[in-house]
Formats: sequence, C-alpha cells, structure tokens
Amino acid sequence: MPSTLPRVQAGSFLTLHYRLAGPGGDIINTFHEKPATLTLGSGELSPAVEQRLVGLEEGEHVTFNLPAGEAFGARNPEMVQWVGRKLLRQMGDPDEQYAVGEVVQFTAPDGKGQYAGAVQKLAEDAVLFDFNHPLAGQPVTFEVHVIGVL
Repeated sequence: MPSTLPRVQAGSFLTLHYRLAGPGGDIINTFHEKPATLTLGSGELSPAVEQRLVGLEEGEHVTFNLPAGEAFGARNPEMVQWVGRKLLRQMGDPDEQYAVGEVVQFTAPDGKGQYAGAVQKLAEDAVLFDFNHPLAGQPVTFEVHVIGVL
C-alpha cells in the first residue's frame, strides 16, 4: 500500500533538522537546537541541496554525500578581496575589531539581502575577506530529517 505521508516538492514549506559538513566538520547543524523552517525554492539552500530534498517523505532521515563543488560551486579566487577599513567604517560599526577566522555579515548594496565574508588577513588600512561559501569546492555531507511538509 503506497504511503499517504506528504512528500517534498517544489514550493513546499518544510520543518526539518539538517546538517551540512565538509572535510573540516560541520558548518551548520540544527539537530541540537530548534528545527529550521524554509520554503523550497526560496534560495535558503543551494539548488543542489534542495534537489536532494524533492521526493522525500515527511519523517524521513537520510544522508547524502555530494561531490566536491556540487553543493556550493567551485572556489572563486576573485571572491577573495581586500576591503579598505575606511569603507568598513562607513558600512558598519566604526569601532568594529576584526579577527582572522571571524565571519562578518554585510548588507547587500540593494539593502535587501545579506552576504558574509570570512576574515583572512588584517592590514593597517584594509581587511582581506573571503566571500566564497565556506564549503565551495569541497565535498559536502548533507544530513536531513524532514519533520513536516506543507
């Protein structure tokens, strides 16, 4: 007898626990906190990760291994950029202290979205940021437990 549980499809509103990990360990893991809620197709997850969700049944708990670069694309060396401290002061907190390894959130130029950069190096007049996704160019483990599908 076929299951009558809801299945994930394009546009589904989901409640789920998920974990994204690369060779260095977890980047995000909601299994030990409140579940995530999202709408499939809204851009909250990469298209390759969303594709793995389509067809899953409510209640399923699965793990996918995605090859290097599939989940978040290849690393782009042009996304590693120096940003002047003068501009950083204008864009945010003028007293901000940056540390190597720290991830800094920025407001998109249109004021509607956000993006993040990881601090790579510090200089007196600038900070080197890597704006690539932390898992770009790496194999990714995607574990998901679909709690609810609407």
